[in-house]
Amino acid sequence: MLDVDYDIGIIGGGPAGSTAASYLAKAGLRVVLFEADRFPRPHVGESLVPATTPVLDQIGALAKVDAAGFPRKYGAAWTSAAPDSIPKLNFQGFSHDFRWAEVEFAERVQLGVAQGYTYHVDRGIFDQLLLDHAAELGAEVFQGRRVRDVDFSGPVPRLVVRDGSGDTTVRVRMVVDASGRRTVLGSKMKLKISDPVFNQYAIHTWFDGLDRGALSQQGDKSDYIFIHFLPITDTWVWQIPITDTVTSIGVVTQKQRVQAAGQDREAFFWESVGSRPEMLKALREADRIRDFKVEGDYSYGMREIVGDGWALIGDAARFVDPIFSSGVSVALNSARLLCADIIEAAEKGSFERASFHRFESTLRRAVRYWYEFISIYYRLNILYTAFVQDPRYRLDVLRMLQGDVYDAEEPEALTKMRAVLRDVENDPDHLWHRYLGSLRAPSIAPAF
Repeated sequence: MLDVDYDIGIIGGGPAGSTAASYLAKAGLRVVLFEADRFPRPHVGESLVPATTPVLDQIGALAKVDAAGFPRKYGAAWTSAAPDSIPKLNFQGFSHDFRWAEVEFAERVQLGVAQGYTYHVDRGIFDQLLLDHAAELGAEVFQGRRVRDVDFSGPVPRLVVRDGSGDTTVRVRMVVDASGRRTVLGSKMKLKISDPVFNQYAIHTWFDGLDRGALSQQGDKSDYIFIHFLPITDTWVWQIPITDTVTSIGVVTQKQRVQAAGQDREAFFWESVGSRPEMLKALREADRIRDFKVEGDYSYGMREIVGDGWALIGDAARFVDPIFSSGVSVALNSARLLCADIIEAAEKGSFERASFHRFESTLRRAVRYWYEFISIYYRLNILYTAFVQDPRYRLDVLRMLQGDVYDAEEPEALTKMRAVLRDVENDPDHLWHRYLGSLRAPSIAPAF
């Protein structure tokens, strides 16, 4: 038996790292987790999808999340300033209005999900809860400890960890990189590939006292996540409840558009939301309670996500775009998938790359679905809501929105959306052609 300090060393204490620590500690492995920051700390990605529920339940944290009092999320809604003249063509639907669409999670039964809601979360509180839970299960958790390097030159991986007094070396049998957009191993091994299409940029803040129904056309949907299309190319706004009165608002657009505008973040934010006057009015009447923050470098992939004695999960492995709240779902489910392989590898005594084939192939397939779904969504723009409203495709679209993409084949609606988009793109005279968004991505992600 090789001389090690721990079985598994985890870099990063966000949802991916803490979930992996919980799974592995529950399985009896010796786990150490190093988090560079000190919690609680703010973070974007505040709205969950139902695919996180089975994972939270399996690690024993679901009751804690429910008891934390986070707003319950029952569905999603989309609004736009679309003109009345867009033809419905051969689509059926509950409405013939591209200005509004909504879905409720309870419309479709999802395996392992016994509740008709998920949660909107304050990530400072949520991430702290998951990290504390991992520690309660037996993982050794160190905050304020940055993993400066990982050395694979010896018989076992060695983490070089920095704290206030200097560097410490920790020997482990395997390294799990859950470092988020720091991508510790991805950067060290030069695995990272920036996505040439989804070069997104977000400016976001919190408001207190916002009228969440200001843009709603279907009664009280204040517990939903809202996606507000702006009449600006490839630009949208998220609206996410954080507490009974506090709401997260973020403008997402292409990075080059921000650069071309030459404005500071606050001016750009207000000019963007000003393209929807009713939204601007509601925001001006509320109280902004946080400084504006920016997020960039949204989309990237990795050439490899597993190797001998290492693996990447969560944002350290891949991130596309926040449009469907996929970030925390990928974090939790990548941890779930990888830990199943790690536990088997530990029993066999081998952490070679081949031990993680099941994790790698499943995650690649699932994120490929996300990537193409998001790509088609951006290209269809407001036309996407035709699929949401059409009963022939509604439940399959809902399956994607639930995050139910990890253990099944390609959703039927994705196949249909791809075909419709191809027809519209290839026919400049098509009645929908002029409503297409400008983003054009390959049908499969260029990396990962």
